[in-house]
Amino acid sequence: MMVAAVDVSSVTYRYGETPALSGVSFSVASGSLTGLLGPNGSGKTTLFRLLATLLPVQSGTISILGCDVRDRAVRVREQLGVTFQSPALDVRLTVEENLRCHGQLYGMARRELTSRIDSELSRLDLSDRRQDLVETLSGGLKRRVELAKGLLHRPRVLLLDEPSSGLDVAARRRFWDVIDDIRRKDGTTVLVSTHLMDEAERCDELFLLHQGRIVRSGSPEELRGTVAGERLTVRTADTRRVCQEFESLFGGTPAVRGDLVSVRTTDAARHLPDLLKKLGSVVLSVELARPSLDDVFFDATGWNLSDPADPAADA
Repeated sequence: MMVAAVDVSSVTYRYGETPALSGVSFSVASGSLTGLLGPNGSGKTTLFRLLATLLPVQSGTISILGCDVRDRAVRVREQLGVTFQSPALDVRLTVEENLRCHGQLYGMARRELTSRIDSELSRLDLSDRRQDLVETLSGGLKRRVELAKGLLHRPRVLLLDEPSSGLDVAARRRFWDVIDDIRRKDGTTVLVSTHLMDEAERCDELFLLHQGRIVRSGSPEELRGTVAGERLTVRTADTRRVCQEFESLFGGTPAVRGDLVSVRTTDAARHLPDLLKKLGSVVLSVELARPSLDDVFFDATGWNLSDPADPAADA
């Protein structure tokens, strides 16, 4: 039987009296790209700190490549590459100096370390930046240096905590191209926490985390299939009037965000012509879309992933 790359069983964690995780269980297949999807405060960062052995397991078990993080933390760290949301680079050092210091912490011999630094800088298009001070780099370049650092010792499991936070669209696309290349060439298992839909769509499997619990899991396609109907969204100059029409036609309370009014329904197409005729010029645009992962999360929790934070305490 193949051992899961990551196995989490009945994990509970509290900060004082405040629960951050409550009975979380899941497994990550070797070589997969698996996502933890949830808003800020849902428990993702606490879970990643536990996986990285930075927090002690209070209740339950966590094993990585068959090693229990309680009993074999040193062995687990040898197998892990970690990129957290907050930068962990010394901005007073150059790119190469940051990588060399990190490699020395892993006891890498000078010749091997130099070879690995050359290799990772080349793979991440950073060779011409090796002597640059980190403080002079853009956010996207710093992210790539973080990734190079985490890959120096060739980990079998890579943990990415909100890895593209603060990056523009082009930098995010480049970052994920690199991750895809790493998985294809090295067979690395990647576990990513995110609240971004385009990152979640890349995953082989997703675990939806809300207020410290796994509320739903499956592939992106499987998860979308759990939500019936379509989402009708109208951009309007009169949200109150559109809400009244939506309530009359579809029932329930529409979601309002800025000048957008949305409702999920199974018969939007049938009502759309009459709706547009009644509303006339107050409608600026209309979109009818299949359920998104945000819809799945809302269906499971009543909370939108696009909102800035989970209503639970920040964790």
